Amino acid sequence: MATVRVVLTFTQFPPVDSPVSQPTKIVIATRESKLALWQAHHIQDRLHGLYPGCDVAVFGMTTRGDQILDRTLSKVGGKGLFVKELEQALERGEADIAVHSMKDVPVELPAGFALMVAGEREDPRDAFVSNQFATLMELPHGAVIGTSSLRRESQLRARFPRLKVEPLRGNVETRLRKLDEGQYAAIILAAAGLKRLGLAHRIRASLPPEESIPAVGQGALGIEYRAERDDLAAWLAPLTEQNAMVAVLAERAFSRRLGGSCEVPLGCHAVRDGDLLSLTGFVASPDGAQLIRRSLCGEPTQAEELGTRLAEQLMADGAAEILASLGADPLPLAEE
Repeated sequence: MATVRVVLTFTQFPPVDSPVSQPTKIVIATRESKLALWQAHHIQDRLHGLYPGCDVAVFGMTTRGDQILDRTLSKVGGKGLFVKELEQALERGEADIAVHSMKDVPVELPAGFALMVAGEREDPRDAFVSNQFATLMELPHGAVIGTSSLRRESQLRARFPRLKVEPLRGNVETRLRKLDEGQYAAIILAAAGLKRLGLAHRIRASLPPEESIPAVGQGALGIEYRAERDDLAAWLAPLTEQNAMVAVLAERAFSRRLGGSCEVPLGCHAVRDGDLLSLTGFVASPDGAQLIRRSLCGEPTQAEELGTRLAEQLMADGAAEILASLGADPLPLAEE
């Protein structure tokens, strides 16, 4: 499938009060992990609430990202492994929409697809999970800490070079089991996933964004559908929540400008407070030896512009050299 660079905009969805026909059936494609199914059933419940007469079905699938567990995502194709099969189900007409964790959705969508942010954002922070230690600071020299992302790894190595960071793949339950078996002294997971699965009690400490900048879109849910389905766009429009939307727009614009992928350790966290949108982002080398970080604020209506501007500032500060060393492909601006 050819790819195009997709920019979400507020005008993509019709006003909530626009007259639209009522759906009679919507099929949701989803991965079959407990977390993915929770997310799909959450959207199913929301749609049932909006359209009581609609048959909303869940179609579970196993993706390559779920099957390949012995290598990190950055070595086997990146986040797209979690969404490609779901997109193929949409193309074949087996499903109408696919529900994703926004942090798993590449910033470039295949041609012919559209994406929206659904509902309020859950806690976007990273979570420290351990059976022996209460905080990262308590981990002794040489302690093994598990994580699945270069983003987390680079920030851990920069702050705690005394620790041994090891890869950790699998669903939430598998990662917790490996911790409980003693393979790791601690692991880092997304707080949102733990909370959605009723596992908030496993969180020993939530890492503030000042210490661990979250992944782009972390904690937010996305719904993908075929772009020509104007009917779906209208039916899904009431699910949008503006604060989550502007934050994710800004973060994805930041990542898009930097050519973000699983091979690039970067993160961005955007928060809307009334008429102000605050962003913090970073780019690092995988070993954490170089870590460039910046923040800026602006109007929420300029979300994508702010994300792009923050990325440009990081590149001017030296992130361009890091990206070049990693083989990243930053998006050229129109004036370049």
